[in-house]
Amino acid sequence: MRHGYIAGCAIGLLMLMSGCSETPAPPPDTSAADLKAIKDGEVAWAGDWASKDVDKIVGHYADDASVFMPDAPLAKGKDAIRTALKPILADKNMSLSFTNSSADVSKSGDLAYTTGTYSMTMTNSKTKKPVTERGKYVTVYRKQADGTFKAVADINNADAPAAPVAVAKAKKAAPVAKKKRKK
Repeated sequence: MRHGYIAGCAIGLLMLMSGCSETPAPPPDTSAADLKAIKDGEVAWAGDWASKDVDKIVGHYADDASVFMPDAPLAKGKDAIRTALKPILADKNMSLSFTNSSADVSKSGDLAYTTGTYSMTMTNSKTKKPVTERGKYVTVYRKQADGTFKAVADINNADAPAAPVAVAKAKKAAPVAKKKRKK
C-alpha cells in the first residue's frame, strides 16, 4: 500500500511540475511592421525638416535623446536639441534631405537603427554664400510606451568639407560690333 501511495504522489508531482514548466509563447514578430513604421517616420521627418518647423522636427526625438552634430557640443534632451536647431533653421539657405540605406530592429523589438546619407545646404558664416555638405548618419530609435519609435541618438558626419553651391551663370552675350558712322 505504501508503494502505491508513493507512486501516486510521484505521478501527481510530475503532473504538477510539467504544468508549471511550460515556456510562455514568444511574443509575435513585429519586425516588418516596426521597420515600416521607422522608414515612414523618417520620410515624415524629412518633410518636417523641409518645413523648418522646429517643434515638428524635435517631436521625432525621445525626451532623453542626444544629438551629436559636427563642431557643436552634445545636445541632450528636447530643449537642448531645440536650442541647437533654431539657428540652423533660421538660415534662409538651409535645406536638408536624407535617405536611409539600411534599417534594423532588435530581436526584442524595443530598439532599432537606421543608417543613410544626407545633403545639407546652408550659408557659410565667412563667405555668406551657400555651401552644400554631404555625409552619412546613424540614428538609434527606442520603442515608446505607445508603440511608436523615437530617436534616442542621432549622429552625422560630413564626407568632406562643405562645398560652394554651383550657381548657373548667365551667358554673356557676344559684344555687338559698333557701326562706324559716316561723316
